Amino acid sequence: MGVKKKKETQVTSLTVCHQDLETLRSLADVEGKNLASLLLHCVQLTDGVSQIHYVKQIVPLLEKANKNGKCDPTIRSCLDILAGIYLSLNLKNPLKKVLASSLNDLPEFFLTEATQSFTSRLQEELNTTTDLYSYRKVIDNISSCMENFDLGRSSVNNLLENVLHYLRKSLIEISEENRKLAGNHIVQTQLMNDLLVGIRVSVMLVQKVQGFQRLHLKSSPTWQSMCGLLSIFTKFLSDDDLLQTIQSTSGLAVILFIKAMFHPPEKIPDLISSLLLRSVDHTSIPEWLLNCCRDLCCADVSQSALLFLCQGTLTMLDWQDGRMGPSGEALLLDTVRVLFTLSSQIKESTLEMFLSRILASWTNSAIQVLESSSPSLKDRLNGNSDVVRRLLEYVYTHWEHPLDALRHQTKTIFRNILQMHQLALEESGSDLAADGFIFQLTESLLRLEWHSKGKYTCLGCLVDYIGIEHILALAKTIPSQILEVMGDQSLVPYASDLLETMFKSHKSCLKSQAVDSTWIDKWHETWVSPLLFILCEGNLDQKSYVIDYYLPKLLNCNPESLSYMVKILQTSADAKTGQESFPSLGSYDSRGALGALMACLRTARAHGHLQSATDAWRDLVSSVRIKQGLIHQHCQVRIDTLGLLCESNRSTEIVSTEEMECIQFFITYNLNSQSPGMRQQICSLLKKLFCRIQESSQVLYKLEQSKSKHEPENELTRQHPSVSLQQYKNFMSSICNSLFEALFPGSSYPTRFSALTILGSIAEVFPVPEGSVQTVYQLSHDIDVGRFQTLMECLTGTFEEVKILAFDLLMKLPKTFVQFQDSEKLQGLFQAALELSTSTKPYDCVTASYLLNFLIWQNALPSSLSAYLKTQRVACGDGDKSAALVESNTLIVIKCLLENLEEEVSRAENSLLQAAASFPMYGRVHCITGALRKLALNSLQLVSEWRPVVEKLLVTSYRLSAVVSPVIQSSSPEGLIPMDTDAESASRLQTILNEIQPRDTNDYFNRAKILKECDSFDLEDLSASVPNIDTSAEIKGKEGKTCDVTAQMVLVCCWRSMKEVALLLGSLCQLLPMRSVPESPDGLLTVEQVKEIGDYFKQHLLQSRHRGAFELAYTGFVKLTEILNRCPNLSLQKLPEEWLWNVLEEIRCSDPSSKLCATRRSAGIPFYIQALLASEPKKGKMDLLKITMKELISLAGPTDDSQSTVPKVHALNILRALFRDTRLGEIIIPYIADGAKAAILGFTSPVWAVRNSSTLLFSTLITRIFGVKRGKDELSKKNRMTGSEFFSRFPELYPFLLKQLETVANTVDSDTGELNHHPSMFLLLLVLGRLYPSPMDGTCSALSMAPFIPFIMRCGCSPVYRSREMAARALVPFVMMDEIPDTIRTLLAKLPDYTDQCFRQNHIHGTLLQVFHLLQASSDSKHRMNTYFQQELADVAVCTKAKIWLAKRQNPCLVTRAVYIDILFLLTCCLDKPSKDNQPVLEHLGFWEEVRRIILESELITGFPYTFTVPGLPQYLQSLTKLAIAAVWAVAAQAGEQARDVPISFSRLLESSFPEVRLLTLEALLERFSAAASGLGEKGLPPLLWNMGGTFLILAMKESHPECLCKILKILHCMDPSEWLPHTERCVHLTPKEFLIWTMDIASNERSEIQSEALRLASKVIAHHMQTCEETRDLVAPNLKQWVQLVLSSCGDHLPTESRLAAAEVLTSTAPFFLTNPHPILGLQDTLALWKRVLTLLQSEEQVIRDAATETVMTAMSQENTCQSTEFAFCRVDASIALDLALAVLCDLLQQWDQLAPGLPVLLGWLLGEGDDLTACVESVHQVEDYLFEKTEVNFWAETLIFMKYLYKHLFRLLSKSSWRPHSPERLCHLQRTASEQCHLLSQLFRELPPTAEFLKTVEFTRLRIREERALACLRLLAFLEGKEGEDTPVLRALDSPAAVNQLTLPRTETAC
Repeated sequence: MGVKKKKETQVTSLTVCHQDLETLRSLADVEGKNLASLLLHCVQLTDGVSQIHYVKQIVPLLEKANKNGKCDPTIRSCLDILAGIYLSLNLKNPLKKVLASSLNDLPEFFLTEATQSFTSRLQEELNTTTDLYSYRKVIDNISSCMENFDLGRSSVNNLLENVLHYLRKSLIEISEENRKLAGNHIVQTQLMNDLLVGIRVSVMLVQKVQGFQRLHLKSSPTWQSMCGLLSIFTKFLSDDDLLQTIQSTSGLAVILFIKAMFHPPEKIPDLISSLLLRSVDHTSIPEWLLNCCRDLCCADVSQSALLFLCQGTLTMLDWQDGRMGPSGEALLLDTVRVLFTLSSQIKESTLEMFLSRILASWTNSAIQVLESSSPSLKDRLNGNSDVVRRLLEYVYTHWEHPLDALRHQTKTIFRNILQMHQLALEESGSDLAADGFIFQLTESLLRLEWHSKGKYTCLGCLVDYIGIEHILALAKTIPSQILEVMGDQSLVPYASDLLETMFKSHKSCLKSQAVDSTWIDKWHETWVSPLLFILCEGNLDQKSYVIDYYLPKLLNCNPESLSYMVKILQTSADAKTGQESFPSLGSYDSRGALGALMACLRTARAHGHLQSATDAWRDLVSSVRIKQGLIHQHCQVRIDTLGLLCESNRSTEIVSTEEMECIQFFITYNLNSQSPGMRQQICSLLKKLFCRIQESSQVLYKLEQSKSKHEPENELTRQHPSVSLQQYKNFMSSICNSLFEALFPGSSYPTRFSALTILGSIAEVFPVPEGSVQTVYQLSHDIDVGRFQTLMECLTGTFEEVKILAFDLLMKLPKTFVQFQDSEKLQGLFQAALELSTSTKPYDCVTASYLLNFLIWQNALPSSLSAYLKTQRVACGDGDKSAALVESNTLIVIKCLLENLEEEVSRAENSLLQAAASFPMYGRVHCITGALRKLALNSLQLVSEWRPVVEKLLVTSYRLSAVVSPVIQSSSPEGLIPMDTDAESASRLQTILNEIQPRDTNDYFNRAKILKECDSFDLEDLSASVPNIDTSAEIKGKEGKTCDVTAQMVLVCCWRSMKEVALLLGSLCQLLPMRSVPESPDGLLTVEQVKEIGDYFKQHLLQSRHRGAFELAYTGFVKLTEILNRCPNLSLQKLPEEWLWNVLEEIRCSDPSSKLCATRRSAGIPFYIQALLASEPKKGKMDLLKITMKELISLAGPTDDSQSTVPKVHALNILRALFRDTRLGEIIIPYIADGAKAAILGFTSPVWAVRNSSTLLFSTLITRIFGVKRGKDELSKKNRMTGSEFFSRFPELYPFLLKQLETVANTVDSDTGELNHHPSMFLLLLVLGRLYPSPMDGTCSALSMAPFIPFIMRCGCSPVYRSREMAARALVPFVMMDEIPDTIRTLLAKLPDYTDQCFRQNHIHGTLLQVFHLLQASSDSKHRMNTYFQQELADVAVCTKAKIWLAKRQNPCLVTRAVYIDILFLLTCCLDKPSKDNQPVLEHLGFWEEVRRIILESELITGFPYTFTVPGLPQYLQSLTKLAIAAVWAVAAQAGEQARDVPISFSRLLESSFPEVRLLTLEALLERFSAAASGLGEKGLPPLLWNMGGTFLILAMKESHPECLCKILKILHCMDPSEWLPHTERCVHLTPKEFLIWTMDIASNERSEIQSEALRLASKVIAHHMQTCEETRDLVAPNLKQWVQLVLSSCGDHLPTESRLAAAEVLTSTAPFFLTNPHPILGLQDTLALWKRVLTLLQSEEQVIRDAATETVMTAMSQENTCQSTEFAFCRVDASIALDLALAVLCDLLQQWDQLAPGLPVLLGWLLGEGDDLTACVESVHQVEDYLFEKTEVNFWAETLIFMKYLYKHLFRLLSKSSWRPHSPERLCHLQRTASEQCHLLSQLFRELPPTAEFLKTVEFTRLRIREERALACLRLLAFLEGKEGEDTPVLRALDSPAAVNQLTLPRTETAC
């Protein structure tokens, strides 16, 4: 929104040599009017921009001289100097282009002289430039001469021979130098760029210079140079060590030079064809060509060379209008064949990218040729041709490619295919849409799933070609289908682009056909109505994406649609239910029409379709609606409404008063948002608003200053500018007041984050005014001492984001404002920072760091630092005083910290336990790092002082690391305490450190089996020599008190110390300038020091065992490696490579003495290698990565050597890390196939460690190939790939997987029944299960998936259950949808008949599982409704009946019986629609009769003969029950009310002794009852379920299974109590009252989920009694007390979410009876207790609980007697305002009930916090030690003082409005005494706190402040009651307290007032 400053162009001034300068001086005339004078003035200027002005005067001056008709020597000399100037200028200097442009207009008279001057100067350059590194400038000059510069081109033409010779010489020398400097990638990069420019200039020469007609003279020097260049380009083309851009350009050059040199031209296509097809006849080509291109004329041409030759062919030859004739057409076809071959071979991502571009280029060339080609070529390039089929295959296999650019090329190729087909059609006027190829293409695209990105782009191309009408005819609901997928972020851009293409096409189509304006209605129905449905009913993501991507495009296409949308949504929002005017525009649980309305208005305004927000709510929507939107329960509605207010397409639009009021209202209730996304959007939108205020204020200032009062009123503003400006000031001041008020004690993290971010935006948008610039507001004017103190206290929180925001805000304030004058306060703050830096709580050292950084910016440092001031004053005299002061302050603070750190390290060397307990050293290091990062280390002034500090810092870091590393490097650092004591510190510590040496090195790994030979060992010796693991040691703490040191404390101290040292060293390398030689005056780090740091990282990455330690060492090491790779020092640049070879050698050797960790996934080793490889320059050849991957894959492969186990484990773990590293991106893809082979083969290893690492690698590869899992479904198509795409990307895996699968399948099941374990089967099936066939796959593909099918089927015979299941899942994707019925029939035919004697159940089970999964896939398919498909499935049902014995008792195996029954159940689902003769298919086949027979003969009817657990019994029972329920529903649906002939009744099922049966039945019934209760059922309950209340009552009494009981209670809750409550006495011998008591007893005693359902049921029963007659109400009255206690006990924060949700729902449903009843049924205490629970739930940390409690408040507000209490009755509101509204309603009810006297003390007790334990505050103040990992229940959302503020506000209003005064003040007097005593105690506690308690005792200090505020608020209200205070009593005064004595005080200056 802010104005971007235009980037100033930097122009380097031109200069001339001394000789030319003297020449100009001698030629300049006295008047200064000749050309020499002009040039002299020009070159004497130092500003390049001013020189441009002079250069433009050259030609006009010469035009005047031209009139004299002579070229005098002065002009000749000046032209010569101009040529010298031109050639001396840098290529990118704008002066060069200006000079060339001017000289292009040179009068013709001077052209000859000018050409001679330029030619001679260029000749001189060519002859005299011999320095290899200066060649580039000459080449650039040649290039610039050729580029739009006539003089230059003429000069080059004159010197063509010399230029060609020079280019040849320079390319040879540069390439040779490049070869010599292999490894020095910085210099090599420059040299390769020079080569690239040289080749491009050579190409440009041939294309632009007209001097190549003489090339037939073979002996000429030009010809020799051309041959030499061609030879060089051929060499470059085949040199894989060069950059691919060089190879690519060389390919262009080779073809261009052949084209220029070869005669006759008509044979060129044949020659190039033979080169591409590698079939060159050496006898038929000229000798010069053979000599120059020998490497290309042999059969062994590299893939990349061929590819770039194809590129050259397509780019450099003239394809237009088929000028090359039939041989050109043949070359075109040969080229595409070569490209298809390369496509199957090339796997490197960059080459793949080139290939896709070249294929797209080929299609462009084909289009050019087809415009005037022979009929035979048209036949070979139409849509049905083989070439187009293969092109389409390429598109289909690459349109999901991970590279965006490659996906984009597939779109170009597809579009060109359509154009090619159009050109190839013989009938030029034929309708494309009716064409068979296009129709088939459209249908196949529409059949694809919508998760395929390529579908969108291809459909978009089709719409462009054939229009939308034909597609809408095939798929009418396509707009809704596309909108449906817009919840997936990855698909949104594709979907929105396609929709835009479609609705634009549809609009133009309808307009062209229409005779009136009615066409718009059809357009709205097609495109706008689905949009409105999504806006009202879609999920949050879907709606957000539709608003961001689709809605703006729709409005831009047709802005008039806005009024249509607003009209419908406004009507719907006004309707109470949202259902009257527009169906489905907002159910009660959705964001509804209001949210959709705000979204539309916001988008319209932001895109300029709405004049202003004021117009919006004046003309379109009321301001009341805006307010409702700002506090709506759904966050997106709130954001959209705020966006409507803040966003505008005009940055200077005036912000209206209404907008400002609404923003103020919004901020009051929306700062405390738990959603990070919402917080960011709020802050971003408000920043846009502030920018509008700032920019519009500048317009207002200008209007105010233009004193023309008589001018008509400006359209920008309807009032005087000064009034608007004052409103702006008041508004901004009010906003800042609200934001600072939000930083009260105890405010939540979201509130602080939001408030500080917005304040930071204000400080940024309204800067301190400079010069004449006026600013409407300054933040510093609204900050006083108290607010400054508040910002300082924000540095103390536990969240670092808040600290960062607060610190940044302090830094944005004027420097004079944040200076301390009181040295004592400064010293106290410094001491607090030092103390926090050694705290055992990690977040304290972060606070210390920010405090120290703040102090560094002070003009004066604490007096205690005077000892470090030695040379501070020396540097302040020069340069920037502020920067010098900050630098010297930083130096002093670091010296102080370093001295303390040295002392502590020395003590830690004696006692690590003492250090862990009293002074963990990581805090000091963190503060040092923090101070260094805030300093500009490249421009230090005190270099001589910094050097010893840096040296000491490095030494101390190494010492600290040496102290803690033994713990980190031990085999088990997590539970280790090195037991050292003061008495025997040194020698004992050394013994301990020896004992904890790692036990997981190669030596230990290799000798693991030898340990068994140890006969015995002495436990006492062991305990004496090895440190205790799980005990804690007693040690003296900071204050001399004994404390426990746990293993966790030691570990935290050690790994955090390692972390901070690593980050410090990494920062030093990254930030500090380096010394090239030790004696160098500049730089702080020497080369040796950098090497030492590298060795440190190497040691700790390779030896640390603790993940936290080596992960953070990795972070530091990455910084180091990035610096080394960019370092000009060759020895440092080579270090990463040396380290890499060393570690690979150590891994390969597997030396027993190696200290590398062989467990913990190789610990830091993968990180180490990752850092070395990821920092390798990506633009290079990535040689290190290639060599490393080759080495690792060879180590990870199968070997027979037992010694290779450890290297293999390391290799697998390192490969896993590299494949996971996103920085390696597509570079790693070519190695995936080999990685997958290693993982699958490694899974068969007998060594567990290898199998484990293989599994981890395989998991990573699955994610790398198929993407991160985006859904709950493990095999979701979002994480799958078509077989053709998979195998085209990894073709090596095709034969490998097929061979492995064949091996497994052939031995999976032996005839002897012996169990053969095939570990790799699991992985093979896992991969294959993620592939699926695409309807776009070619039928004759070489990588067909068909060969896998028989092997997968055979795997289904495995004796392992899980393997059979996986085989069945893996089979599904390999079978095309239309082949499923045939495959199922084949599988069913394999099943044995009942009469067969010999069969194996494993085989039957595997086959049945495959049938089941295939059938399931077809039941999920959208083809299920296809008539042909239904007939196929009917045939399957017939085949199934033939094997029906498998579902009956003749089959003894329950497992196979269960699967067969599942198949029957699935068939009933698939064939549930009537056929043409209106008789259902299943009935027609007699299928239900068979099902009925199975059920009647089953154990459900006859009972179970099993007395023990039979394998598969639960599974069988569930399958059978599902089938039985389906049969019952089927009979019920057919028979209607006469449903008596059911195979089994629900009662029978519910009486089963097996809980599986009962549970499934209850779930089915619950679904029907809940649908009927919610009104979703079409016809209500079927007659079968009438009068079942008694059954459920009986079941409830005797049910013992918890889940079943839960379901029964839910069903009873869904039913109307009047249906079953009267029958309790008859059915269960309990009166309704006794049943209620029974329900409440369950709710009191059972587990939580049953408790919740019982509470809901009991509440519904009570509500039922309340609604019926007086008699029943009195009946349950005595039990209400128990119910109230039950509800109260269900609201505790410690309870599960489900319990509290149930309580909230119960309170909502009973609110009209117990919370808001005009005549309270419960006593006041109970009623208020329930209200208190509502308020508690509104402050829950869980959003879902708050939303449920908000429903209670909305219900309470919408009653007849309460709807007048607030303006938001009947609105959906957020919990933040619901808390306020609830208290408003409660106070109103107290008045209605006339219960102020007894109610007020209760509410005052809430205000005071009665019941909260004040002794906890006292104890916490006196508590000395905290446990490191002690966890307590913390609510990060609730804000005590906000609740207190609202309660105080409403009580004050209530007492102000009413004339009530207390009659019996005893209770109030008691409250007053309590509050006064609390204030006195709190004052005492404040005095006991240390001086800087807000930093050192933050938690205790905050707790006391909150208690104090509550006590003071209570006292104020009590005083008001006594008439001692007036109505202007402040609501919340957080700083008026005794705590003020502890605050930092600032001087009262003008800026702080």
